[in-house]
Amino acid sequence: MDEIIAVVGNCAAGKTTLVKNLNDLGYNARNVPQEHSEVRRLWKYKRPTVLVMLTCTFETACKRRPSFAWSEKQLQIQQQRLKFAREECDLLIITDPLSIDEVTQTVVDFLEKRSRANEQTNHS
Repeated sequence: MDEIIAVVGNCAAGKTTLVKNLNDLGYNARNVPQEHSEVRRLWKYKRPTVLVMLTCTFETACKRRPSFAWSEKQLQIQQQRLKFAREECDLLIITDPLSIDEVTQTVVDFLEKRSRANEQTNHS
């Protein structure tokens, strides 16, 4: 079965770039715009095998998107909409101190470790 990796997170956390990088590496990754939706578990419609959540602070979001006019209150609303994703995600990455390559490698390492664990379980 082809794994589907759903990526959620607040604006400017790195979702779009991560999904592109994962797809370039041969993974089936999808960006889910959960932060803009009132549907609490929107990501479930993608039927993901793995749910990855990215998050960053307001300060980091402003640095990454200086032309994006938004407020800290708007980020808080996004984070509230992401509450269920945060509680149910398989991997949570705080992206503030990381480069996109480090974020991508963290996800790849997680997926490889998960795959090895599944193989061991299936061979037991």
